[in-house]
Amino acid sequence: MRFMVIVKASKESEAGQMPSDELLTAMGKYNEELAKAGVMLDGNGLHPSSRGVRIRFSGTERKVIDGPFPETKELIAGYWLLETKSREEVIEWVKRAPMLDGDEIEIRQLFELSDFDMGAEARAVHDAVVSELQKR
Repeated sequence: MRFMVIVKASKESEAGQMPSDELLTAMGKYNEELAKAGVMLDGNGLHPSSRGVRIRFSGTERKVIDGPFPETKELIAGYWLLETKSREEVIEWVKRAPMLDGDEIEIRQLFELSDFDMGAEARAVHDAVVSELQKR
C-alpha cells in the first residue's frame, strides 16, 4: 500500500524560515531509517506558497493565480511517499517523525491501478505512460 504523507505548512514555513540544523539532522536520520527499511519511495520539502501558483479551471478558461495563498493550515510544506503493508504500519512510522510542537501530518492512501475499472483504451494509455516513466 502506498501513502502520501503530507506535512502541513506553518506560519514559519510559509515565511520561508528554514528548519534548524538540529531538526534537519534528525530528519535526515529519520529519512535514512525509512530508506533502509525500504519504506520511503520519495520525499521532499516545498518552497512557501509565495513562490507558487495555482491554475483555476472554468470551462475552457485557465486562470493563473500567484501565491501566497491564505489559510496556512490548508497548505503543504513537504511530503513523503511511503509504501507499507498496512495503514497501521504507516501510522507507526509517521508517529516517529521528528516534528515541532504544533506540527500536523496528514496521511492519504494512493489509489492503485486495481482500484479502477478501466476500459481497454484507458488501460493502453496508462501502460504507455508507465512505460515512458520507466525509461527515466
